[in-house]
Amino acid sequence: MCCCLMAVTALAQSRVDTRTHIFDNNVHSLKVCLASNMYIPPVLMMNGDDHLVVNFDYIDYDVHYLRYSVTHCNADWQPSQLVESEYVSGFNYADIDDYAHSEATYVHYYNYQFVLPNADMEFLVSGNYLLSVYEQDNPEDILFQTRFSVCEGKVGVYPKVTSRTDVEYNNRFQQLSFDVRFKPGQIKDPYSELTCVVNQNSREDNAVTVVRPLMVGVDHVTYDHNQDLIFPAGNEFRRFETVAAHTINMGVKSIRYYNPMYHATLMVDEPRNEVQYLYDKTQFGRFTIRNAEAYGENALEADYMITHFTLNTDGKLNGGNVWLYGEFLNGYPASQAIMKYDANSGCYTADLLLKQGAYNYMYLWVPDGSSVGQTGKIEGDHYETVNEYTVKVYDRPMGERYDHFVGYGVAYSGK
Repeated sequence: MCCCLMAVTALAQSRVDTRTHIFDNNVHSLKVCLASNMYIPPVLMMNGDDHLVVNFDYIDYDVHYLRYSVTHCNADWQPSQLVESEYVSGFNYADIDDYAHSEATYVHYYNYQFVLPNADMEFLVSGNYLLSVYEQDNPEDILFQTRFSVCEGKVGVYPKVTSRTDVEYNNRFQQLSFDVRFKPGQIKDPYSELTCVVNQNSREDNAVTVVRPLMVGVDHVTYDHNQDLIFPAGNEFRRFETVAAHTINMGVKSIRYYNPMYHATLMVDEPRNEVQYLYDKTQFGRFTIRNAEAYGENALEADYMITHFTLNTDGKLNGGNVWLYGEFLNGYPASQAIMKYDANSGCYTADLLLKQGAYNYMYLWVPDGSSVGQTGKIEGDHYETVNEYTVKVYDRPMGERYDHFVGYGVAYSGK
C-alpha cells in the first residue's frame, strides 16, 4: 500500500520512518521495477542477470544534479546493525548520470533513470534496502525515499490461495497457505529463525507478518490454517488510459487543454459493493507510462495532465475517508490520496497531476482511527477476484546481526 495511506498511523519515536515517501512536490511518476518484467514484484536476485530500474521525473525547467545512497534494513524495514562497508561495495553513494529534458510537452520536466546493481554500487548481502535520492550538494535534503529487496534464493517458497477459508466458503475472503522448502539442516530452528511477510497486491497497509509455522519437517515448514492469512478478496482494479491527447481513451470522458496544461476528466465511477463480480485482466495496481502519439521515447514525450477522479456515492459516507489506491500514488502525501467530498454533487473527487499512460486504481474505505484500507464498502469483496500474493521469507540464524532474505514466492488467486 502506498505510504500515504499508512500516514494515519503514528510510529513509535524509537522507530525510523522507512516508508516510501516523496518529500519534494516536484518529483513525479516514481517507478521501481525489474528490467526484465515491470509487472511482477521488484525483487532482485543476488548474483543474477537482472537489474532493478528506478525511474522518475523532476518537474522543472532546470536540471538538478542528483545522487543516491542505500540503507540496509531487516524484515521489519528498520535499519540493521550492519555498517555500509558490509552491505555495499565501494562508496555508498553514486551520481545519477542518465537524465534528459522532456520533448514537445506543455509541462517541462527532466526524466531520471538508473539501474541497480551497477559499476558504482553492488550489494554484498541480501535483505531489504531503503534507497534515498538527494541533490549532490545537499545530502541532508532527501527528495524521496523508496524500498526494494535483494533475495538470496536459498529456499523454495510455494504459496497457494483458496476461497475455501477457515471462516467461510466461496464468499468474501481468500486464504493463503505456503510451504518453505530447504536442504536438511539448512534452517536450524525454524520456530525462532524464520520471519515471513505476506503482501496482497503490493499493499503495505494490510501486510501480514508470520513467525510461527503450523508444522515443521526435516526439509520444510508449513504455514496453514492461520487466521492472519485470511484476506478480504476485494475486486478487480479499475483502469483508465490517457495514452492519447486527441482521441478517446479507456475510462476517460474527455481530454481538453486549458492553459497551461491538459486536463483529463475520467468517467464517473460507481460503487461496486452490490454489483455482480466481473472479471477484468489488470496489472494488480501498477501503471505504465505511454504516449501513443510519441515519435521517440515515451519517458520524454509523455505529457502531464490534471486527472480528475469522481466517485458517485449519492451522499457523504460517515465514519471514515475514501482513499485512492494504486502504484502511481506510491509515496505521495495523504493530501493526494484522500478523496474530497463535494456536497453539491454528492460525489467524492480528487485532482492529480499524472503523466500520460495506463493506470490501475481502486477506492479504499479507511475507518476513522484505522490505517488499514477496506475494499468491501465501495469495491465489494468477491472470492473470484484475481489477486497477487507475495510471500517473503527471512532467516535470522543465532548470532547473526541481520535478517537474510532467503526466498520468496508469488501466487495468484483464482488460477
